[in-house]
Amino acid sequence: MIPLTRPERLAPGARVAVVAPSGPVPEERLQAGLDVLRGWDLDPVVAPHVLDRDGELGYLAGSDADRAADLQRAWCDPSVAAVLCARGGYGAQRMVGLLDWEAMRAAGPKVFVGFSDVTVLHQAFATRLGLVSLYGPAAAGVDFIKSARAQEHLRATLFAPESVRTLASAGTALAPGRARGVTLGGCLSLLASDLGTPFARTGARGGLLLLEDVGEAPYRVDRLLTQLARSGWLDGVAGIGLGSWRDCGRDEELRPVLADRLGGLGVPVVEELGFGHCDDAVTVPFGVTAELDARTGTLTVDEPALR
Repeated sequence: MIPLTRPERLAPGARVAVVAPSGPVPEERLQAGLDVLRGWDLDPVVAPHVLDRDGELGYLAGSDADRAADLQRAWCDPSVAAVLCARGGYGAQRMVGLLDWEAMRAAGPKVFVGFSDVTVLHQAFATRLGLVSLYGPAAAGVDFIKSARAQEHLRATLFAPESVRTLASAGTALAPGRARGVTLGGCLSLLASDLGTPFARTGARGGLLLLEDVGEAPYRVDRLLTQLARSGWLDGVAGIGLGSWRDCGRDEELRPVLADRLGGLGVPVVEELGFGHCDDAVTVPFGVTAELDARTGTLTVDEPALR
């Protein structure tokens, strides 16, 4: 697995677009997130359909076509330096095939940020555009607008990425060892549901797989990991870093599942790396070469996530 192209870092005054490719966005949370971005001396613009809610499928932020058009318009706008997702939820799978990936490739590289359901888009940005993307907090997410640490880590990643080369430093070893590889991953349930689609990675061979999820019972985590393993998607993975597992059962229930499904792969596995659906979540880049060290509990990138 080879590293992907790194977009340019942001500068004060940069214009950033906020889109909602998945679930509907509460207006008060959107405004709070915009205030944070303005406080960083960014110029945020809101895509036309961010506050929409589909009339029949209320878990979607408007129609699939409108959500896709918002993302594509923002990405292809030469005045926009970054595209930030307002939230996750569900819906990216429904619109990813509606995007004109040729036009987006022609628009050139820029920063893309989001997490959770946006995992589907991270995969597509890697396979269709060959771009490093940032698995970071949603611009209108509660975990972002109420967490100074999450805000600061994302801000540092966007403006001074060399200052956050060590992405996590308090992990614990589930399986020993040290490994190097290109980072990939995201929300476990989305990776499993993306298997076999034309926009997904074909596997994690040679990579450092970063996994997290929310609201999945331990037996469902088992099922999802087993699906990845049985499909061959985990074959040749170099190492695995685990983030948060909010509402996925008690630690004493979940940890044996993770150890059982991942501990036998013969690669280092480090948990509690602090990304995903958790308080004070750090931003992790996908598509960069990094080192995972189970002894020190660290994940360190070779070079800054952004140029």
